[in-house]
Amino acid sequence: MSKRKTDQDDADSDSDVSFVDVTFDFFDLNPNVDYQGLKKLALQLFQRDAEGMNPHELAELVLSQAKMGTTIKLDDKDSDPYAILTVLNMHVHKDNPFIKALAAYCLEKSKVDSAFHTTLQALFSQTEKHVGFILCERLRNMPVQVIPPMYRMLTEEMKQAVDQNEPYNFSHFLIISRTYHLTEADETYLSSTQVKPRSSKKSKKTKTPQAPPTSRPSDGIYSFHPEDDLIKQASLHFADYTFSAPAEPRNEESFGLDTRGRLMLVPSENYVPLVERMLETFAVA
Repeated sequence: MSKRKTDQDDADSDSDVSFVDVTFDFFDLNPNVDYQGLKKLALQLFQRDAEGMNPHELAELVLSQAKMGTTIKLDDKDSDPYAILTVLNMHVHKDNPFIKALAAYCLEKSKVDSAFHTTLQALFSQTEKHVGFILCERLRNMPVQVIPPMYRMLTEEMKQAVDQNEPYNFSHFLIISRTYHLTEADETYLSSTQVKPRSSKKSKKTKTPQAPPTSRPSDGIYSFHPEDDLIKQASLHFADYTFSAPAEPRNEESFGLDTRGRLMLVPSENYVPLVERMLETFAVA
């Protein structure tokens, strides 16, 4: 079922920069066709640790509650998803192989912060408060502006579900995302090779907001997705971590980013203000 459409810019023939007219459509999850697409997004999210996370179990669990959450597609409901946002109740599904692996993974990665680790241990060992795992991932070419409406729709769906006595009343939300690490040498190289556009003309319609210049983080760790900086600010705890599975050795000739992970715990009282801030920060002009 299509939920809503949003258009991205048309081509500006007078500009040196090309823009493509693309229509994104928001859909409910489709158990008939979304399985492989969801697995691919899960593999992208968990990177080289994905094999131990039972991504096939994750896809099946997500599709078992197809009315909760949203996908984005470029063609129709029978095409592959380019983005996914949904929430899973970690307590209701505690015996699911993916949720078991996820809980163990989060406990392991949170050890870098003893307070975070203790909080997760307490949450996972009781039954009165439920933790919702928010699964949010998208392909590289999907703009950040599509994410806030997905969160708004998820908020509405959770409220409707709670009104119908379904188990979507959460005390905390757990979110995993990707980061990347740059050494000072990496940043110097990237700055020296950055190509400036030949024209300052902008597209006629939607304008993607440019992130303000920021100084280098002391740890050299950057968010993959712009919205993750807002989620981090709304979090009770967060932990940046390296993947468990070994990576190929890196040297001065290595190609590609040093990809890592970030675990964030958002208390429920911060969730709605977070969504409102996303909608404001990444509004389509």
